[in-house]
Amino acid sequence: MWTQLAVHIIVMSNSNTTVTENITTTCANCGKGEEASINLKSCTACKLVKYCSRNCQIAHRPQHKKACKKRAKELYDEKLFEQPPPEEDCPICFLRLPYLESGSTYMPCCGKELCTGCVHAFQSRVTKRKDDKCPFCRAPTPESDEEIIKRLEKRMELNDAEAIYNMGCHYCNGHYGLPRDHAKALELWHRASELGSADAYCNVATAYRIGRGLEVDEKKAEHYAELAAIQGESKARYNLGVVELQADNYNRALKHFMIAARNGYSNSLEGIKVMYLGGDATKDDYAKALRSYQLYLHEIKSDQRDEAAAFSDEYKYYESSV
Repeated sequence: MWTQLAVHIIVMSNSNTTVTENITTTCANCGKGEEASINLKSCTACKLVKYCSRNCQIAHRPQHKKACKKRAKELYDEKLFEQPPPEEDCPICFLRLPYLESGSTYMPCCGKELCTGCVHAFQSRVTKRKDDKCPFCRAPTPESDEEIIKRLEKRMELNDAEAIYNMGCHYCNGHYGLPRDHAKALELWHRASELGSADAYCNVATAYRIGRGLEVDEKKAEHYAELAAIQGESKARYNLGVVELQADNYNRALKHFMIAARNGYSNSLEGIKVMYLGGDATKDDYAKALRSYQLYLHEIKSDQRDEAAAFSDEYKYYESSV
C-alpha cells in the first residue's frame, strides 16, 4: 500500500530518551583527573567520555568508536524527532501563522511575515492605488522590480533570513529582472539556512535531489531535509517519512508523519492512513494524528482568514484533512 505515496519535491518559491549530564571526572585514556587541575573536554560526538588532550582522544578512539557512534546516533535522533517550534504569530492579529505558503506574505519593507487574512482585510479597505501600503508599517507598495529588489537588499544587509531566502528564489527563477543563476541561489539559501530558514534548507535538499545547479546527491539531499525538518519544515519531514516507509522503517516513518501532521501538513494523515491499512500503524495512531491536525487548525483559523480564502485561492491557508 505504501507505494502509492510519493515524495513531494519542494517547489522553489516565496526519543523520549533524556540525555543525562556526564559525571566522568577522569580522562578515558590515561586516567588523569580534574583534581590535578587538568581541563577535561567531553567527546563532542557522544558526550559519554572526557579526555585531557587530543592525543589521548586519538589513542582511545579504537576502543571508543563503536559506543561513540551508537550514542551519537541516539543523540541525533532525539534532536530529529523533537517537536519543532510552531510558526510565529502574525504581528497584526497575533494568531499562529499558517504552515501553508499561501497563508502568509513576507513584507520586504519591514521584514514582517503577515497572514493573508490581515493582508486581505487591509487591501479590501483600499480604494485608490496611492493608498495601497504595507498593512504593518504603511510603507507604499513598490512600483517597480528594481524597488522590490532594493528593499530585499536592505533587509539582507540586516541578516534577515527570509529576505535572503527570497532573493535566492528570485535568482533561481529569474524573477524581478534578475538573471537565472542556480549557483547564486544556492549560495543565498546556504546563508539563509545558517540564519535559521527552514525553507532554505528545503530548497538546498531539493537542489541535491534533482540536480539543480549541482550533481545529484541523495545523501546530501537527505541531510539537508533532516536539517529542514528539525527547523520545523513539515513538507521535508513528510518526505523523510516516505523514505523511511519505503525502507520498511515503520516506527521512524510514523514519527515523522505524526510531527508533520501536528504542524499542519495534511498529507501526513494520508501517510498514516496508508500505514494503518497495511497493518503498520494502529487505529489509535491515526486518531491521534487527526486530533493533532485539528488542534493545529484550531490555532490558525479565524473568520478574517476564512474571508480571505473565500475571496481568492491565493489566500488559502490550510488544506482539508483526509
